[in-house]
Amino acid sequence: MSVSYRQPGVVLTDRRFTVPLDHADPTGETIELYAREAVASDKAHLDLPWLVYLQGGPGFGANRFVGRPSWLGRALKEYRVLLLDQRGTGASTPANRQTLPLRGGPAEQAEYLTHFRADAIVRDCEAIRPGVTGGAPWAVLGQSFGGFCTVAYLSLAPEGLSTALITGGLPSLDAHADDVYRAAYPRIEHKVLAHYDRYPQDVERARRIADHLLTRDVVLPNGYRFTVEAFQSLGAMLGAGDGSHRLHFLLEDAFVRTPNGHELSDAFQEQAQNLLSYAGHPLYALVHEAIYGQDTRPTDWSAERVRAEFPRFDAAKALAGDEPLLFTGESVHPWMFDCDPALRPLRETAEHLAARTDWTPLYDPARLAVNEVPAAAAVYHDDMYVDTAHALITARTVRGLRTWVTDEFEHDGVRAGGPRVLDRLLALARDED
Repeated sequence: MSVSYRQPGVVLTDRRFTVPLDHADPTGETIELYAREAVASDKAHLDLPWLVYLQGGPGFGANRFVGRPSWLGRALKEYRVLLLDQRGTGASTPANRQTLPLRGGPAEQAEYLTHFRADAIVRDCEAIRPGVTGGAPWAVLGQSFGGFCTVAYLSLAPEGLSTALITGGLPSLDAHADDVYRAAYPRIEHKVLAHYDRYPQDVERARRIADHLLTRDVVLPNGYRFTVEAFQSLGAMLGAGDGSHRLHFLLEDAFVRTPNGHELSDAFQEQAQNLLSYAGHPLYALVHEAIYGQDTRPTDWSAERVRAEFPRFDAAKALAGDEPLLFTGESVHPWMFDCDPALRPLRETAEHLAARTDWTPLYDPARLAVNEVPAAAAVYHDDMYVDTAHALITARTVRGLRTWVTDEFEHDGVRAGGPRVLDRLLALARDED
């Protein structure tokens, strides 16, 4: 039973759906999906077209907005919006250390998680669309990984779409995970050095923290083993528009003087553990590299292997010389499953996924080449998370896709510039710009 309630300027309705775990076996096991419908209060009585929002990730539930902020306010001017928790996230049959043991051991858990990629998310959307729209196609807005899902949607079920909008999420159609990370590490280094240009005092601060972690065993209050590699991974925030500033503020008061000498402050440790923990989104760590699996090659901890090709990211070597410590970015490594209490029970499950050799293709270049769905994508010129060159190659593959390449925003542009970004994409898709 759906339940409706109000927030300022918006009527919200909780909606739940039952879909097959494996859409190739529609009479088999089912899972539950959750989505929140949003409509402007003054338009709640109108028959409006629908827009479904696909969140970035993988592994994150849809935004829990209060009122009509950011892009949502613009969308509600003409759409009913469905904020979908993708399978395994939020309230949609969550997959985590508490629930996955219900599947059995690590091998069974890994097999279960093979059904949590973009193709399954698209099939979920198509399964619930008739009951939501009455059968009419809907618009989709895909942010980051949600954009990957949107390209899969254009490949698998374009008949379900009236418009496809993508922000920071045009994937390579055929790159192996190794190709993705070989392109990523130089971008990350560029972002780190740009941060140090902005905040030169952070060079010494980062080196001091790294040295502390290399010479001591530090366990954060939540039980997270705080290694130097974990500290470096905080560079993931540099891909957001305000990330450099937030990293600077984190570093500036890292130490406090105690009777035993200088130690990492409780305040710093509290912030660090909140940034590092995967307790709220463990699916991200489990399937992050699997979203690039499309053939018989295993992903095999790609980010960790490829990192070895870029020795400047070695903290010990940087500190032994006079080099700045390089932070890392959006990547998952095996040591995370040793450090993070939310991931430790899932280490063997992750190993099974990393070794898998029967991934199926997620995109159909031939179908994309004859696309007829109005489509537009924001491509961020200096995106740390999604390679711009890969994105533009894909853009040229999708017939009719119009791109807005901009350096005005970082990867989170749809949050930072919400109404303006959505306005621009709608205008492009409608050929009004």
